[in-house]
Amino acid sequence: MGSIRQQKIEQQIQQDLAVIFQQQARTFCLGAMVTPTVVRVTPDLSLARVYLSIFAGPDKEEVLKSINENKSKVRGALGVALKKLRIIPDLDFRIDDSLDYAMKIDELLKK
Repeated sequence: MGSIRQQKIEQQIQQDLAVIFQQQARTFCLGAMVTPTVVRVTPDLSLARVYLSIFAGPDKEEVLKSINENKSKVRGALGVALKKLRIIPDLDFRIDDSLDYAMKIDELLKK
C-alpha cells in the first residue's frame, strides 16, 4: 500500500488516461474500447504500471502493441493533463486479464 500522495496520483493518472484513450481511440487503440483498470506508481514516481481492459476491437495483443508504439504521445498528453507534476512517470502498459480469469472461474463453478 502506497502513501496517500501515491494513491491520489494513481487515481488522477487513471482518470486522465481514460479520457485520453476515449478521445484518441482510433489513433492509439485501433478503434477498440480501452479502459485503465489499475494504476500503480512507484514510490519515487518514476514509473507507473497501467493495467488495461480491452474490449470490442482487434486482438488484445495488437492493441497493446499499438499503445506501446504510441507511448510517447500518450505520455505527452498525460503531461498536459498533469500540469502540477514536475516529472511525468514513465508508463508501462499491461493487459488486465482479471475479468477473463473471473469468467473462467465462474464457468468452472457452474459445472
